[in-house]
Amino acid sequence: MFLTGTRADFGKIKSLIQILESHPAFEAFVFVTGMHLQQEYGYTVLEIERCGFSNLHTFHNHTHETTMDLTLAKTIEGLSAYVKEVQPDMIVVHGDRVETLAGAIVGSLNNVLVAHIEGGELSGTVDELIRHSVSKLSHIHFVSNAEASKRLRQMGEMKSSVFTIGSPDIDIMFSNELPDLQTAKHYYEIGFEQYAVAMFHPVTTEAKDMEQYANAFVAALEQDTHQYVVIFPNNDLGSQYIIGAYQKLKDNARFRIFPSLRFEYFLTLLKHAQFIIGNSSAGIREAPYYGIPIINIGTRQQNRAVHADILNVGYDTQSILGALASIDAHQVNPDQADFGSGNSAGLFLESLLEPAIWHINHQKQFRDL
Repeated sequence: MFLTGTRADFGKIKSLIQILESHPAFEAFVFVTGMHLQQEYGYTVLEIERCGFSNLHTFHNHTHETTMDLTLAKTIEGLSAYVKEVQPDMIVVHGDRVETLAGAIVGSLNNVLVAHIEGGELSGTVDELIRHSVSKLSHIHFVSNAEASKRLRQMGEMKSSVFTIGSPDIDIMFSNELPDLQTAKHYYEIGFEQYAVAMFHPVTTEAKDMEQYANAFVAALEQDTHQYVVIFPNNDLGSQYIIGAYQKLKDNARFRIFPSLRFEYFLTLLKHAQFIIGNSSAGIREAPYYGIPIINIGTRQQNRAVHADILNVGYDTQSILGALASIDAHQVNPDQADFGSGNSAGLFLESLLEPAIWHINHQKQFRDL
């Protein structure tokens, strides 16, 4: 059973679900929750439904008070009932979202194997606490690279439970299934010849400052001269300030603003963008593979944004404008980063076809270095 709560994590696990759907040894279930079911963020459950998966289950996990602890509690409640209904052999979760933590808690407390995709990485902010917590609640780890594997072993995980498969979204980034640029532009009615991508997410540990940060970001975009494809933030605490600030741009001809984009269409638009600006992980993971210049704002990717070609700036308008003034002359080369070579789904399947993985002890043991 796979759990997905955001457009971002679905992009990471889509190829993994697909390869199990087409294999006779497996029956895949998909538990859909979180942002996918929120109209203001594009109701991206429609994208999942288009994939034609056999077993989809939706659950609304957001309350009127959308604090992360209440979202966690409600997700646990809904997921627990579904797990007892379908009785999966394994729950697969991704990354560092609060829904991910719910999946790991439900699995580990119901004696179900939990497999964590992309554990052992550095996220920054509260996301890092969640990612490492999920790793300690998980029995199996499908990691992006040797560095992540090393971190998990440093955290006491057994070497035999860690499988290096790369980052699954690389499978899609370089597949033949991406639409061409004209198709993507036509689909979203983007008339720009050239454009940049803007994605700015809230930082939960800096929630009290997010309104100020959002306004400073929008002020810089308004004073700039580039054209932009702007994508709504995730639904973390503080997102309402960013969405509110974007209202200032809605009648400006230099901007096309979207609650969400289909993952393959987003990748095509990113691949052909002049640059990406904001604090999305797409600027740290996907953009370097495409050789796209990156302006990274603030602290959200603090421990990840160490690539020499990334322009790291503060939250203030002048710092952002300074980076924008030089970005057109900023040359980068496509990065052969160590996140795999596009065969993550195949390696994932190979691992699950090995009988030993299904006999990993549910009673975890700490391994000293």
